[in-house]
Amino acid sequence: MPKRHFRADDLLPSEITPRHVFEQRRRLLKSAAAGLAFAPGVDALAQAAGAQKLPGRQSGLSTMEKTTPYKDVVSYNNFYEFGTEKDDPARNAHTLKTRPWTVKVEGEVLKPREFDIDELLTLAPLEERIYRLRCVEGWSMVIPWVGVPLSELIRRVEPTGNAKYVEFVTLADRAQMPGLSSPVLSWPYVEGLRIDEANHPLTLLTMGLYGEVLPKQSGAPVRIVVPWKYGFKSGKSIVRIRFVEKQPITSWNRAAPQEYGFYSNVNPDVSHPRWSQATERRIGEDGFLQRKRKTLMFNGYGEQVASLYAGMDLKRFF
Repeated sequence: MPKRHFRADDLLPSEITPRHVFEQRRRLLKSAAAGLAFAPGVDALAQAAGAQKLPGRQSGLSTMEKTTPYKDVVSYNNFYEFGTEKDDPARNAHTLKTRPWTVKVEGEVLKPREFDIDELLTLAPLEERIYRLRCVEGWSMVIPWVGVPLSELIRRVEPTGNAKYVEFVTLADRAQMPGLSSPVLSWPYVEGLRIDEANHPLTLLTMGLYGEVLPKQSGAPVRIVVPWKYGFKSGKSIVRIRFVEKQPITSWNRAAPQEYGFYSNVNPDVSHPRWSQATERRIGEDGFLQRKRKTLMFNGYGEQVASLYAGMDLKRFF
């Protein structure tokens, strides 16, 4: 579809979120007028809008596309720590304990520290950003994520000049995650970005979706969303962020380097060895009997991110 710039005032909440979420947000705004708008952490927000609610202000970075139904977003997931089938995470992730939760930030930074999940929620005003999510298997969704720019965390820890990459390490607890018994990957799950990718305004430190805290099967309580890359680049249930000088060895790149490159930008011209990436199906919208839709370069975010890769051979650095 044609690219365009979006402004926050282009978007009507009633058009892009379910009605019950929109109505809850209106109730929250009334509570905010009473002084609760920026109370610390999710607990105060929950008091204002009901348990598990996590509203964010509308972002001008959002797409105008139709959002994927909530029921599909929370029932069709890739989260191998809870099983390799798409319905395994929704069935098994109830064992995940998301409180207390901390994220340790270390490596090439001047101010290493450990963030409590409530601190992450108050790094900056929460935003709702409607992003496309494209997965390497050929399916896609459009999801209203809630979070803050990852750059806000990066700014606070002050990376040194040696920090060229950011490594994300996720929880690996066999008592909570039955999928860790599978040999499909080496655990814990590790992902990484170049530091300019991590600092890009689109990269979101994510704590919610559809105006609610992240469901456990979606990567609770905190994950990364990098909308121009395939979904597996967006690590879930993060416990450690490391700033490093050398490119980290990521989980899928370690498991199958011929299939999963470090960059993993959505590129319809680079086929997976076992299938084409030129087309995709939108979950909840495109049936199996319908013609697949064309995959967009950088998942449709080329205008914003193509300059990050100027001069690179994107077939070699896939």
